[in-house]
Amino acid sequence: MKPLIKVMLILGCLFALTFVAGRLLGILTVENVQNWLEWAARVDPLVVAGIIVLLLFADLFVAVPTLTITILAGFLLGFPMGAAAAFTGMSLAAFSGYGISRIWGQRGITFLVKDADDRAALTNSFQSGGPFMIMLSRAVPIVTEVSACMAGATRMPLAHYCIFFAVGTVPYVLIATYAGSISSLDDPAPTIIAVLGLNAVLWTSWVVFNRRGKEQSA
Repeated sequence: MKPLIKVMLILGCLFALTFVAGRLLGILTVENVQNWLEWAARVDPLVVAGIIVLLLFADLFVAVPTLTITILAGFLLGFPMGAAAAFTGMSLAAFSGYGISRIWGQRGITFLVKDADDRAALTNSFQSGGPFMIMLSRAVPIVTEVSACMAGATRMPLAHYCIFFAVGTVPYVLIATYAGSISSLDDPAPTIIAVLGLNAVLWTSWVVFNRRGKEQSA
């Protein structure tokens, strides 16, 4: 388990650095994203959809406010068009991370974890706990990208990753975009309820998953 934690922490720190850099430079803040999408909405819905896809794809490289963008997708594009755009962007990010790491990830793991037995233990640990991590990754920022890269690097079968990713992402996208589609500036209640509900369910599930993992380790 320690080699897995080590590699995931390093990956998490790298992704976190992009988040910090983006905030310090004023790039991809909530305000910027909202301004871009509102401008695009005055141009054409397809432009809005394209920007949403690109923003959520960029989440693989630079941390973006994913939930805010997903809700705005529903608000500006309606449902289900907003859901389709958001899911497309998230899928591009996830499967790009999986693909890149499947090709080059083993080299990175070998560089970070020198012992062959430790590398084998890392792979076994992720194959065991990875599915739950992928399904619950929306609960914690950056974990989605880290779990996608780890799935590719440890050679998790693509079909399995697709299933786990869909189980965790499809409900998230549908709920967030639908809430955005029925919200307005005068009535933001659906969005507030969706945000609180999603966070409560995901965080509760994440706590239960971590507790079970600790019990199994003990």
